[in-house]
Amino acid sequence: MKDKGHDGVKELDSLNSDRLRTVQLNVCSSEEVEKVVEVVRSSLKDPEKGMWGLVNNAGISTFGEVEFTSMETYKEVAEVNLWGTVRMTKSFLPLIRRAKGRVVNISSMMGRMGSPARSPYCITKFGVEAFSDCLRYEMYPLGVKVSVVEPGNFIAATSLYSPESIQAIARKMWDELPEVVRKDYGKKYFDEKIARMETYCSSGSTDTSPVIEAVTHALTATTPYTRYHPMDYYWWLRMQIMTHLPGAISDMIYIR
Repeated sequence: MKDKGHDGVKELDSLNSDRLRTVQLNVCSSEEVEKVVEVVRSSLKDPEKGMWGLVNNAGISTFGEVEFTSMETYKEVAEVNLWGTVRMTKSFLPLIRRAKGRVVNISSMMGRMGSPARSPYCITKFGVEAFSDCLRYEMYPLGVKVSVVEPGNFIAATSLYSPESIQAIARKMWDELPEVVRKDYGKKYFDEKIARMETYCSSGSTDTSPVIEAVTHALTATTPYTRYHPMDYYWWLRMQIMTHLPGAISDMIYIR
C-alpha cells in the first residue's frame, strides 16, 4: 500500500537504510508485479548474475464453515495466497535461476492439516505446499533451492483477526446466506461459531522471531531445509498426529 501512504511503508522508509527499499506491490496485479521485476532488475549491479532470494509472504485469511462461505470469498483468498505466490514466483524465476538462488514460500500449519471453519485459508495453503514441492523438483537440477515455512499460531502477533473484523465479516456472511442455510442452522448455531472465532483473536505467540529465523536460514544456509515448522509444541504434535496417523484416529482426537 505504498501508493496509499500506509503506516507500514512509512515506518520502513523512516529507517533510511541503504539496504532496504519499499515498492508498491499488489500480488494480485500482473501489471504491478512486472513493474517490480523491472525495479529490481534495474537496481542490480549485474542483472545477468540474477537475484538471490524471493520470499512470498503476502496472505489474507477469513473464516466460516463451507455453507457459510461465498464463492467470492474463496476466490478472494486464493487470489492473494495461492495465485499471488504463483504469479510472483513465475515472474522472478528468470532472475533467481541466474543466481541459482532461493524461493521461500510462507505456508502455514493449515497447509498440512484441515480445520473447521477455515477451508478458504486451508485450501490456499495446501496449494502453496503442492506448488512449492513441484517447483522444488523442477528447480533442483538448476541449482535453485525452494523452501516452505509453516508457521503455527501467531494470530496475536500478526493481528490477523480482531473482534471488530470478525463481527463485520459475520454480519456480511449472515446477510448473504441462502435462506435455506439460515433456516437449517439457525442464528444460535451461527452466533456460537462466531463467538468461538472471537476467542482466537488474542491466541498464539506474540513473538514472530522463530518465523523470521526460519526465513533467514532458508535464504542464507548452504543447505536450507525443505520445510520449517516455527510453532509451539502443541501444534507441532497435532500436525504430526494428523499427517502421520490414520484419519480415523486423528478424527477421534480432534473432531468434536
